[in-house]
Order: sequence, then C-alpha cells, then structure tokens
Amino acid sequence: MKRIYTHNDLDGVGCGIMAKLAFGDEIEIFYNSVSSLDRQIGHFLDTNGIETTVFITDLGVNEENEKRLDEFAKQGGKVYFIDHHKTSLPINTHDWARVIITDQDGKLTSATSLFYQFLLEKGWIIPRPSLMEFVELIRQYDTWEWEKNQNIKAKRLNELFFLLSIDEFEKRMIERIKRESDHFQFDEFEEKLLKIEEENMERYVRRKKRETVQSLIDEHCVGIVHAESYHSELGNEIGKEHPHLDYIAILNVGGRKISMRTIHDEIDVSAIAQKYNGGGHAKAAGCSMTPEAYERFVAKPFFLEPLRLDALENKYNIKESKYGTLFKNHDEDYFLIYNANNEWIVDKNGYQRKKGFLTFSEAERFLKRNYKAWLVGDSEFIRFLMDEWLERRQSEQRKRELVDEF
Repeated sequence: MKRIYTHNDLDGVGCGIMAKLAFGDEIEIFYNSVSSLDRQIGHFLDTNGIETTVFITDLGVNEENEKRLDEFAKQGGKVYFIDHHKTSLPINTHDWARVIITDQDGKLTSATSLFYQFLLEKGWIIPRPSLMEFVELIRQYDTWEWEKNQNIKAKRLNELFFLLSIDEFEKRMIERIKRESDHFQFDEFEEKLLKIEEENMERYVRRKKRETVQSLIDEHCVGIVHAESYHSELGNEIGKEHPHLDYIAILNVGGRKISMRTIHDEIDVSAIAQKYNGGGHAKAAGCSMTPEAYERFVAKPFFLEPLRLDALENKYNIKESKYGTLFKNHDEDYFLIYNANNEWIVDKNGYQRKKGFLTFSEAERFLKRNYKAWLVGDSEFIRFLMDEWLERRQSEQRKRELVDEF
C-alpha cells in the first residue's frame, strides 16, 4: 500500500496527479494545509506499519515527526520526503529526504518538478510531452518564473485550479495528459470559464488596490490589504503599483491566514513568515494569524488611511520633469521634487530638505515610504503653480512698496 501526503495548492496537487499517473489506484492521496500535515503524519505513524510506503511532498514536518519518520525508515519502512522550501533544508540530512531549491541548471524547483524527476529515476512514470509541459507550467507558476517569461498559460492553470474542486481538477488533468500526449492545452469549456474569471479578477484587484494601507512592521515598509481571493495576483499588482513597499501582506481574517508577496529580489518573505510559524518561498510565503501577527498586521494598522494611487495620464505633472514633480499626502502637505545641480531635491511646503538624492527614484521612494505621498493630477499641479506664482508676485510687490516708502 502507498500513501502520499501533499499540499492543497497547485504545486501540491500536481504531486498528487504525478502519483496517480505513476501508481493509479494503488496510492491514497491526502491533501493538507500547512497546519494539518503534522497531525496527519502523526496519525499515520500511530496506525500504520512499515509495509506502507509513504511520500511527503511540498510540505515540511516538525522535529517530532522528523524523528519518528527516521525511526520508521530505520525499522525498514519506505519513506520519501520531497520538498523545495528553504525551511525544509535541515531535513535533508536524512537518506529518505530530497530537498532541492535549485536544480543543476540553476532553475528554481517546485515540488511537482522534483517528484516527477524522482518518479522518472525510479522508472515509475512514463514521460510524455503533455506531462512534461504540465509539470513545467506548475514549476514556472510556483516559482514566479511565469511572469519573467510572460508565460500566461502557467498563470491561467493556477486560475483554473481555484475554479474547480481538487477532485475535478485532478480528474481533468489526468485525463488530459493521458489523452493529449503531444501537447497540454485547455478545452473549450475551460477557456470560457477562465475568460469570465479573468474579468472578475480584474474588477476585484482594481477595488482591493484602493483599500491598501501602508504600515511599518519591524524594519519593513509593508502594504496591507484584506482579501479572501486572488492573493498572488493582488500581491503582484500592488507591488508593481507601489514599488516602494518591501512586501504585501494579504489578510484573510476569517481563515486566520496571512499571505505575503514581494516583487523585490532582496526581500525574503519566507524568512518573515517563519517568524510567525509560517514559511514558503522567497517571493511568496504565508503564515497563520497568531496573536502577535494579528496585533501587528490587523489591529495597529486598522485605522490607517488607504494609499492613494498616482494620477494617471498626466501631461504636465510627470516624473523626472525639468519643471518639477508635485506630490501630496493625507496631511495636505505638498512635496516638489526637482533637479538642481545634478541632484534631486525634495521641497516640503516650501522648505527644502538639506540632503538631496542621486536619482529621482530615490527621492520618490523616500517620499512614499516616509510620507505616503502620491503624484497629483495635472489640474492640481497647475493650481499649485498658479498659487506659487501669485504668492511670489505679491511678495515682489511688497518689496517694491517698501523700497518706494524708503
């Protein structure tokens, strides 16, 4: 008898599909959340003997279960642990574990790609082009290579996964791979379903972007938004809209979960999630909403004003303009960024900051991180210039009057 315990996301279910293709009805599949796996593994070890082969993919185990699995293996049990998360690297010391973050070609791995390669090495699965393409789509989505490669098909596969139940998705994909041996593609029904979903997602993301607040948590400038759906898409869109934010925290209070996303290579959200008993990848991670996490991500930022989006389609108030670029914040402060002597100067309400910046981007990042300022529209920019001109003219007039009186 064989069992596989795996994650209940696309990558984890991809492992379940690999197992079904390899072993058919000889394997039982258990899809788990991050928090439920250790309970399931503990129950397995309490109730099963060494005659059962167990696979664990795309999820880590706690120290107690690690020791028990090692004892299970030493007694003759067959256990295979396959993962690609950095948090699982300590388990790699065991012969029964295979934790690989990047492959020999330097590409980031996924649990599905690692498990598929493992099954190939054992001779337990038959390679075919449609299967290889399916595995690669999952790998690119899970590692976010799809965005760099503009592989929209990988993103759409994940969207389809969330539109269907796990059982239906699993059944459809297995039948598709077996039937279409040369190429993996969506059928007509799925294309229609995806089109409707993409329209819904665009509306949802557009609305949620306007509900995002900014808070300083530890040493990071964090964008926070409450949302139950489209976490990856939402995190990516907010990150691109507000690149000054280190990462995006997407809160699901009902589910007591926090998803974390970043577009920055220098930020590792898996390390941040680990502080709250979570984990994941460098650019996509998550954790449970512990009391400490609730206080920092929900309670304290609750009354903050949402971030304002930069004005679109400006003709005059544009970034890096030689005439200066105008920003504003919720306190009605005006900030002008302009270039003087090859240095970008920040002016707040007529008072110049002593230290300038080498680039406009650095000056803008300073404003957005410290003052939550946004680029104003052309009409407000023109009014600002008119007021400045009027004030300067009145000031010059007063000087002339004083001279005349003297």
